[in-house]
Amino acid sequence: MRPVNLIPAEDRHDGHGPMRTGPVPYLLIGALVAALVGVTALVLTSNRIADRKAEVVRLEREDAAATARVERLAAYTQFQALQEQRLATVTSLADSRFDWERVMRELSLILPDDVWLVSLAATASPEASTGGSGEGGSGGNLRDSVPGPALQISGCASSQDGVAGFVTALKDIDGVTRVGVQASELSEQTGGGSGGEDCRTRDFIAKFEIVVAFDAAPVPASASATEASPAPPAETTEASSTESSEGG
Repeated sequence: MRPVNLIPAEDRHDGHGPMRTGPVPYLLIGALVAALVGVTALVLTSNRIADRKAEVVRLEREDAAATARVERLAAYTQFQALQEQRLATVTSLADSRFDWERVMRELSLILPDDVWLVSLAATASPEASTGGSGEGGSGGNLRDSVPGPALQISGCASSQDGVAGFVTALKDIDGVTRVGVQASELSEQTGGGSGGEDCRTRDFIAKFEIVVAFDAAPVPASASATEASPAPPAETTEASSTESSEGG
């Protein structure tokens, strides 16, 4: 038998029927695609924002941990700075320290038998000077010309030659740069001792005042700020009395 299609021609939807859907399905599909793209972009943006927020939180946590570690180590930093400051202070003191013990030991070794000391002053700068090496002496005049360490010596010798020999011996002390004789005087009496505190008990005995300079030694800070007067000659003698002939 031959099949017969009883559906009216206008209601048939076979391949030969006319399309009556119009552009609506395409618009709907386009809207769905746009919505899908928007949702995808929104999800990706939200994910990036979440990642950035997580990174910010992580960095803030690391910053807080680093700050806490710095605060814990701040005490060590302060201690290191204090240690360096104290080391610099000790180094400065060590550099400016003068070995008086060695000088005194060498002085005791070179002291001639015919010389005896009445007073001895060892000072690191003119500001610390006692103003004279002996009683009523004027050794401070030469001492003021030495900016660094110096010895102020007052005593007596058996003769003026003994004073000269003592000056020469003083130059053998390590570090001595110059020796200045402030005064070298014989007794004004023609015989007998002068008594009292004067060491000139005989007319041939010479009383001296000597300044021994250590110019190569480090100058203390207080002394370096003071301008020193020009250095005197290696040996200066200011005798207030006329040298008499040596007696027995």
